[in-house]
Amino acid sequence: MARDRNNIKPTEAELTLLNVLWQMGPATVRQIHDVVSVTQKTGYTTVLKILQIMHEKTLVIRDESNRAHVYAAANSEMQTQSSLLKDLVSKAFGGSTSKLVMRALDESTSQEEIADIRQLLNELEA
Repeated sequence: MARDRNNIKPTEAELTLLNVLWQMGPATVRQIHDVVSVTQKTGYTTVLKILQIMHEKTLVIRDESNRAHVYAAANSEMQTQSSLLKDLVSKAFGGSTSKLVMRALDESTSQEEIADIRQLLNELEA
């Protein structure tokens, strides 16, 4: 049975590796491990296993033409964020985007972020 890539939600560990792939582009397990190991104590084989699972789940694609397999994100960062956000809005905010925004905006929101949001709203209204 074919899986719908848009309905597969990555785990926290998978998101960590996807963020590396979105930043670097296609990369080998060694390259991904080198980046992840700067901030987390993670073994090479753990990264490999997570990537293999992600490949089975169609979260990444794998180029097997060379000895060292090269992995790449199957979906863009924006596509994945949109999918996760839609799921969050549906499950945690009863489908209300405004409830999400109201919860996200608090006293820690900087003036620069507020200005960016205001500009985005003005563009959406135009």
